[in-house]
Amino acid sequence: MLLAAGPARSLGAASQSRLRFGEGPKDERAWAGRRLLWLDEQPAFELSHWCGTCPCLFERLEGATSTCSVEDVERRLVDGLSGIDEQVLALFGSLLPRARYLPLLLRIEPRLVRPAQTGDYFAAEQVATWGVNSFWGLPEHPRTPYYRTYESPVDAEAHLYEFVVPMVPPSWNDEERVARYAAELARSANLTAVAVSTLDICAPAVEQGTDYYTHWALTHFLLDGHHKMQAAATAERPVQLLSLLSIDASLASPEEVGRVPALRRAARAPRPAY
Repeated sequence: MLLAAGPARSLGAASQSRLRFGEGPKDERAWAGRRLLWLDEQPAFELSHWCGTCPCLFERLEGATSTCSVEDVERRLVDGLSGIDEQVLALFGSLLPRARYLPLLLRIEPRLVRPAQTGDYFAAEQVATWGVNSFWGLPEHPRTPYYRTYESPVDAEAHLYEFVVPMVPPSWNDEERVARYAAELARSANLTAVAVSTLDICAPAVEQGTDYYTHWALTHFLLDGHHKMQAAATAERPVQLLSLLSIDASLASPEEVGRVPALRRAARAPRPAY
C-alpha cells in the first residue's frame, strides 16, 4: 500500500557519501564495468547490468557488512511516520550521493525468501523469462536472503516485482530485539524502516524462456530497520518503509520511475500463468 509520495527532489552529500551507485573496474574484454552499490568505498552489491537485456540482479558482495542507521531519528522511526518526514529524508539523504530521489512511504508485508528455496524470484519467475545462466547452468544467485513484498502488472507485457534487500543477513540480527519489534507490530503497523531504492527495467533481447515479458524490479536496499523487517516477516505483520527511490541510479527513465506511485496504489496481483 502506498501511504504517501513526495515530489522528486535533490538530496545527498555534495562530496563524499557513505553509499553511492556507480561503475566498477572495467575488464578489458567488457564494454562496461559492473554496475555496483558501494558502501564506505567497498562494493556492497552488484546490480542489473547496464544493457537492460540481462536478468535483474542484486548480488551481495563482500562490502555489505554494516547497516546505516541514524541515531538522531531512531525514536521517530520506532514511533512511526505518518507521512513524508523532511528531517528524516535530509538525514538519510546525507548518506547518499547528490542526486534526484522520489520519496515514497509504503506499508508492506514482507516475506523472507532464501535463494533456491520456495518463492525465490531468481529460481522461478526469472528463469521462466531468461532461462538459467548460460555459463553456470544455474539460476542467478543473490547471495543473500531477501524479502518479497508486492507484485502487480504494469500492463499486458510488463510486471512489477518489489524486493527489500538487507545490507546484512537476518542471521546477524539480535533475536531479542526482533522479538520486541514483533510484539510492537502486534499493536501498531507504523514502525518504519528506511531504504534507498532503484527501479531496474529488464527484458531479454530475444525470447529465451517460456514466459517473455518485461520485468520491473523495484528494489529497496535497507538502510535502517533490519530488525523491524525480520520481525514483520516472522510475525506476518505489516510494517512501513520510507523509500528514497533514486531517479538517476535506476535502470529506467525518469518518466518510468514517476509511474511507481500509481503502480504501488494498484492491488497486488501475481503474474498470470501462460
